[in-house]
Amino acid sequence: MTDTTILTERQGYVLIVTINRPEARNAVNAAVHIGIGTALEEAENDPEIRVVVITGAGEKSFCAGADLVALSRGESLYPDDPAQQAWGFAGMVSHPISKPIIAAVNGFAFGGGCEIALMSDIIIAADHAQFGLPEVKVGLFAAAGGAFRLAQQIPRKLAMEYMLTGDPIPAARAAEFGLVNHVVPLADLLPTAIALAEKIAANAPLSVQASKRVALGIHERRIAADAPYWEANTLERTALMRSEDAREGPRAFAEKRKPVWKAC
Repeated sequence: MTDTTILTERQGYVLIVTINRPEARNAVNAAVHIGIGTALEEAENDPEIRVVVITGAGEKSFCAGADLVALSRGESLYPDDPAQQAWGFAGMVSHPISKPIIAAVNGFAFGGGCEIALMSDIIIAADHAQFGLPEVKVGLFAAAGGAFRLAQQIPRKLAMEYMLTGDPIPAARAAEFGLVNHVVPLADLLPTAIALAEKIAANAPLSVQASKRVALGIHERRIAADAPYWEANTLERTALMRSEDAREGPRAFAEKRKPVWKAC
């Protein structure tokens, strides 16, 4: 890719994908969406790629989620191409591939960043990393899979607390819930993720891919069990985005002030 918004690098059978917007806390805009989605398509279609590692540039942020500043300016976070739109937020959340994906979470993973991690198969986190779905604080909701995937991946009552408060989950606490596989010092993050990716890549690739498809119920590039959740997501998001609160939240964020909610 010539656009440096997303960096890709191959190490043997491993494709490393880096969200490269540290100045914007690696927030997702249309270019990030296209870059990640295209990288996943490359991985799925190239037999020489067996595992994908996704991470963020810098030491502070894996991904801050949607670019609310861009949103407040009226910019779309999705590309114009309907086929690329179908990949879901960040080109990933409704874009299952057969190749295993390891998220190397190098800092906070909030909102859509957490949803990227939830869509990954394995999470390695730096010890200072945090996870969270703070959408309720800005008049939105975790509509990129977080509203159902968090409750699938940690105990439901805990998921409800963190989703409804918007509070962050420290990496060590996330590991206690089983959301994170390993917590390591930042300096060891990528080496640990790559070592695990290489261990997986050493196995029979078709066996690994079949195992993932069966485990997640992937058929014809879709997770059938997710369909009713996405349908509900669409209905709720359509209604919510018509509200004044949905406009007020990103506006207040961009203006660095406390939002004034009207519940309408």
